[in-house]
Amino acid sequence: MRVLGVDPGLTRCGVGVVEGVAGRPLRMLGVGVIRTGADLAIGDRLVLIERGIEEWLDAHRPEFVAVERVFSQHNVRTVMGTAQASAVAMLCAARRGLPVALHTPSEVKAAVTGSGRADKAQVGSMVTRLLRLDAPPKPADAADALALAICHIWRAPATNRLQQAVAAHRTTNSARTTSTARTKTSTAGTTSTARPTSTARTTKGRIS
Repeated sequence: MRVLGVDPGLTRCGVGVVEGVAGRPLRMLGVGVIRTGADLAIGDRLVLIERGIEEWLDAHRPEFVAVERVFSQHNVRTVMGTAQASAVAMLCAARRGLPVALHTPSEVKAAVTGSGRADKAQVGSMVTRLLRLDAPPKPADAADALALAICHIWRAPATNRLQQAVAAHRTTNSARTTSTARTKTSTAGTTSTARPTSTARTTKGRIS
């Protein structure tokens, strides 16, 4: 499984590609940051992010794209920029037919470090260890992108089993509903035929 992790942001959008399967050593294929200037118009910044992500998709051909789920913060302006960059990443993936997974920061931290409250230094340290790197990726946005990819690889088997179970449940319910509807239709369309009443026998008699 090859996953492109995206840590969305307008000024720095972290990107990292990790390959492997759950339960086996993982391999980093690339890591970096897409940067845009704060002096540029928002539209121009989003175009630069789109071009950057497209370049990473072309270069590494991932099978999945994992993006950090945007959550509420006190700084609304920061949230808006993060959400816009996140939407660009999802758009680029959807345009190529790539599955997109959203993971919260707590899910990523818990998957990589074992604690949903780990700080960035702990995440960077564990990413370095798991990918057997010489040093933690810099800046932290790059390490977070790799952590997102690792999180998705490790969570994908359980998520797939859950999705399969839900799909099977829906299929079973749909089949039952269809069968019930057919039974009702068949019952409604059947008319009972009453046996004709026997005619009274006439007795022929002579007229006296």
